[in-house]
Amino acid sequence: MFASGPTLPDVPNLLHLDASIRTTSSSTRILSAAFAEEWRRRHPDGGYRYRDFAVDPVPHLTQPVREYRLNPAAPHPRVSQESRAHSDEVVADVLWASTIVLGVPMYNFSVPSTVKAWLDHLIVPTDLVEIAGEAAPLRGRTVVAVTARGSVYSPGTGREALDLQEPYLRQILGAVGIDDVHFVHAEMTLARDLPVLAGQVPTAERSLSAALDEVRRLAAQVSLASA
Repeated sequence: MFASGPTLPDVPNLLHLDASIRTTSSSTRILSAAFAEEWRRRHPDGGYRYRDFAVDPVPHLTQPVREYRLNPAAPHPRVSQESRAHSDEVVADVLWASTIVLGVPMYNFSVPSTVKAWLDHLIVPTDLVEIAGEAAPLRGRTVVAVTARGSVYSPGTGREALDLQEPYLRQILGAVGIDDVHFVHAEMTLARDLPVLAGQVPTAERSLSAALDEVRRLAAQVSLASA
């Protein structure tokens, strides 16, 4: 990492990330865009960066790049300038941001591999709170993770143990000191794709509508906290 302690920008900056492979009718894209729109309305002078992992994915981690991430100051002749640049960009974007909105669909009960690749470049052992303590460089940021789930996984449904998405993200972000993490879920999204679930379309629509209200509320809340 490039810092020896937490570094937050002097002005509010929003990093907007999408990971859905759907280019149209994506619930997570709709939700992340709604959050970003409200946040930018409240911060007309704030910074904004966008990355679409479906179009511009972060390369999967290799051993040479992992060694570079662990100690960027050492010589790394096996790491190309292009590989360094890709990895450095991931870190620089997050250090630049005060708030991150992450559009992350659930694929096979967990996060897309593109999100995992992003996290693999971003997080190294020396940044963990258990090692770096108060000097953990990613402390102080806010993450809003908007998700889409084909079924329901909320407590009491009997399916909560299958949710390997929110617990994983909450754990890995918390490990580097990002404790201000908010989740907004749009559920039953497969109802519009699978005939067997057609009767659940109204449930899916209500879930998406409630999620839209929630992301706009969170954008206002985050804006007040950063004012």
